[in-house]
Amino acid sequence: ISPLLLMSASVNEQNAVVLDGKLISMEIKSKIADEVRRMKRCLEKVPGLAVVLVGERRESQIYVRNKVMACEEVGIKSMVTELSTDCAEAEVHDAVMQYNKDPSIHGVLVQLPLPQHLDEAKVLDAVWLEKDVDGFHPLNMGNLAITGREPLFTPCTPKGCIELLLRAGVEITGKKAVVIGRSNIVGLPTSLLLQRHHATVTVVHAFTENSKQVTCEADIVVAAAGLPNLVRGDWIKPGAVVIDIGTTPVEDPSCEDGYRLVGDVCYEEAVSVASIITPVPGGVGPMTVAMLLLNTLDAAKRILNFA
Repeated sequence: ISPLLLMSASVNEQNAVVLDGKLISMEIKSKIADEVRRMKRCLEKVPGLAVVLVGERRESQIYVRNKVMACEEVGIKSMVTELSTDCAEAEVHDAVMQYNKDPSIHGVLVQLPLPQHLDEAKVLDAVWLEKDVDGFHPLNMGNLAITGREPLFTPCTPKGCIELLLRAGVEITGKKAVVIGRSNIVGLPTSLLLQRHHATVTVVHAFTENSKQVTCEADIVVAAAGLPNLVRGDWIKPGAVVIDIGTTPVEDPSCEDGYRLVGDVCYEEAVSVASIITPVPGGVGPMTVAMLLLNTLDAAKRILNFA
């Protein structure tokens, strides 16, 4: 096992290895910072990332704040446009187009979810393909789904999940993988990526019969349903690898912000059954941000023709 993995503090032999997403993401960000400095030295330019934030959802504001801070850490320029919850679709479109045309911006993302009155598909379609660092453009998603094609960008959370598995030395080829959830943002692209790595993939969703039974057979479980503590210890095959993407804020007055983040997996139960597990927070979350920075760097290199 790589030293980048954090062993659980308990001496119980059954306890899983806990993947430290913070530590791994720091290593990735360090390499990105080196490349940004090299670009600045050679071209006197740095990558630029722009975020369009609509509304005042607390989680969205936190995610955007984390992205801006991460950009600062590695030397990437960041810009944020904040729009009111009741803004018109044309305002969002105009903000996206402004960044599309800005030569100092190489990555453009719209923070999801959007307020219900806005057409998410139309808004995402407005982002130019070569700046779609979130990887949600239909052409990027389509190329991800087609064997032999390569998307310009892979969605950040699924990309971070696979990176965690690879760095942990998890064998994906030929293994049974279950992805719980089929959202366009996480579940669907994660299942496509796992298939690219030759796993046999089953997607569990709201209409799946015997979800627990299906999940019990998996060597790799990726939980992305957005339902706190959905996956219990008895859903997991002993020795399985568990990646928990869920992050639901639950009120907790004892925490500094008045809430804590809870995953889709009941961690206390799963940690004594799985062989490897990701914590929430500190698992997939930091990897998602690291992959966004990596996609932004790649976008800038492509646009500026910098090898």
